[in-house]
Amino acid sequence: MVPVAGRSAQKICFIAGAGHSGSTLLGLVLGSHSQGFYGGEMAKSRFLQNPQKVLRKRVCKLCGPDCPVWGDFQVQGQPDLYEQVARRVHKPLIIDSSKNLDWLGQQMATLDSTDAEIFLIFLQRDGRAVVNSRLRKYPDRPLETLVHNWMTQIETTQAFFAAAPVKKRVLRYEVLASEPEATVAELCQFLDLPPELAMVNYTQAEHHVLGGNNGTQFLVAKHQDYDHSFVQLSQRNKTYYQNHGSQIRLDRRWQQELPPAALDYFTETAGSLNQAFAWD
Repeated sequence: MVPVAGRSAQKICFIAGAGHSGSTLLGLVLGSHSQGFYGGEMAKSRFLQNPQKVLRKRVCKLCGPDCPVWGDFQVQGQPDLYEQVARRVHKPLIIDSSKNLDWLGQQMATLDSTDAEIFLIFLQRDGRAVVNSRLRKYPDRPLETLVHNWMTQIETTQAFFAAAPVKKRVLRYEVLASEPEATVAELCQFLDLPPELAMVNYTQAEHHVLGGNNGTQFLVAKHQDYDHSFVQLSQRNKTYYQNHGSQIRLDRRWQQELPPAALDYFTETAGSLNQAFAWD
């Protein structure tokens, strides 16, 4: 066993849940703590330095190929990925929002041979909002596929979360977005960190992120005047985020955007599962 005192990465926090549930926002908030570093979807570290991958998938979304963290990062076999990153960024808490359950299971198994503390947050959001976000991003994909994918992600994540032998908690995106200060205080307590309420001002902190939601990262890039960020938004999303401001606020666009036929199909197909996630 590697004693914690000898590790740089003393705590690793994984964020699980369905995509488009706010994990980038949560990661950026946690990474704004003075002891934290949010690496984004760190499963994408496998793409670093691989010219066969699309550039935007293998560089920091905010500062590109010249990123001081990821720009020349080479993943080694030992020590574990989180220790390698922590040694570079000099932070004891590393946050990973990959959400892929195979990846999370593999990383937790690797970390089991160390004394690092492992934390798991199951981030949950109203399925109607998730499906609406996916329809906006993938307008050519069948609604049926998007709904069934959400259901599968939720059911498999529920099983994974229940079985994970780590310190864990559920968090609602809607609570984080509606009550950010109180939620940040709870999260600091959960992670055994001194409270830093300035974390809610995540757009003002330094971040180096692989993958993740473009809209949330656009707010960081806009606030910090990044000239060459790899954050790309559709005109529809750009209009929304340009008028967003830097404060955390609840995104309820699904109530205006989700077509009635799509809402009816979701209710009929996934309404029972969504009862625990509905936020009206």
